[in-house]
Amino acid sequence: MTASYVVTGGGRGVGRAIVERLAGDGGAVAIVERDRGTLAWIDDHPAAGRLVPIVGDASDEEVADRAAAAAAAVAPLRGWVNNAAIFRDAWLHETPTRDVLGLIGHNLDPVVAGCAAAIRHFLGRAGASGGDPVRGGDAGRGGDAGRGGDPRQGGDVGWGGDAGWGGRQAMAYGERGAIVNVSSHQAQRAVRGAFAYATAKAAIEGLTRALAVDYGPFDVRVNAVALGSIATERSDAHLAALADDERDRFDREIRRLQPLGRLGRPGEVADVVAFLLSAQAAFVHGAIIPIDGGRSALGRDPEEA
Repeated sequence: MTASYVVTGGGRGVGRAIVERLAGDGGAVAIVERDRGTLAWIDDHPAAGRLVPIVGDASDEEVADRAAAAAAAVAPLRGWVNNAAIFRDAWLHETPTRDVLGLIGHNLDPVVAGCAAAIRHFLGRAGASGGDPVRGGDAGRGGDAGRGGDPRQGGDVGWGGDAGWGGRQAMAYGERGAIVNVSSHQAQRAVRGAFAYATAKAAIEGLTRALAVDYGPFDVRVNAVALGSIATERSDAHLAALADDERDRFDREIRRLQPLGRLGRPGEVADVVAFLLSAQAAFVHGAIIPIDGGRSALGRDPEEA
């Protein structure tokens, strides 16, 4: 086994599809879920021996660190997917401010905690012999990380020699690790009544870009995927509760909003996430990739054909 991963919110829906895709490629996956019941399927899964359940709150640093350690105990930790999310509508004029901030935090906090745990692990594994590789201390790299030429001033981007870090060539993917944060089309185009969710997703996209800038020089890649409407258990339950005419209206609206004319499939999201975690995406960094059937490209106009 060459790699392990952590997926938060991996017990169902898109998260489960990502877990199964990564496991199908031979990886081990630590799955973080608050509800133990959503992990019941693991025992009967063909890859059960490589799936590690972690029950707890993904926003809890201790839970995130425990997930990183559990994954790394099976195989080197190469990727982290922050997928955990909560959907809850609210209106600002009728919701206490503290509750609003809590709703935003429900979707933002797990991503911050997950990114922190992943980056600590990636950097800690690389500079295990001591020193802080980010601040420029001697991390056993066979050279001072704070010297070796400043790339901003035309210096050598080799950072003074990588031998003590095990060498970039020695790492399976030519990098320390990759993070994929799951965002939403709502980060750019809000839906009425869901401002707390849209705010959190916009913050996640900002966080993704900022961490890409901060940690790219240390071979940690950070990207995000922005999902359109995807068919999951949640959407299935919503549709099942609708009357026939309302279901027809829903179908028409999806065809209007997403130019491909349908809901996305969890497996389609998982394929893109797996790519972003792979060596094939080694130069994809700081990107927000829409997986939305063209929704983000669509412009509506009253005079359109």
